[in-house]
Amino acid sequence: MKSYLFLAVGILLIFAASAQAGEVLDTTKPLLCANIEALDCNPGEPCERGIPEIMGAPKFLRIDFAKKEIIGPLTTSQIRSMEKNEDQIVLQGYELDMGWTLAVDRHTGNVRITFAGWDATFIIFGACTTIP
Repeated sequence: MKSYLFLAVGILLIFAASAQAGEVLDTTKPLLCANIEALDCNPGEPCERGIPEIMGAPKFLRIDFAKKEIIGPLTTSQIRSMEKNEDQIVLQGYELDMGWTLAVDRHTGNVRITFAGWDATFIIFGACTTIP
């Protein structure tokens, strides 16, 4: 498990270095996102921390703005709503009986993804970069 953590941190540092070079993520090009950490939360209890892959989330996602899709290794989810400004891009959709929101910081590439249903809440932290 430690080797996976080091790999995840390495990927995050690579993405952060490219985003900190002053780039602003562009919605005319696809993004590649690496999921680094996940939380599984229930009311009145501390959130359980874990590795996204072990909690059922993919290691990597691709966001295709032109097709309005988020593509993972096993499934593709339609983007139902997209809002953007100079600082962030916010996407929303519905999958697996849960609503989801994905927010990407356009300056750092940091991403936060939430999934919420009546019986489950998950939060995923990661980083995105533009695919050339």
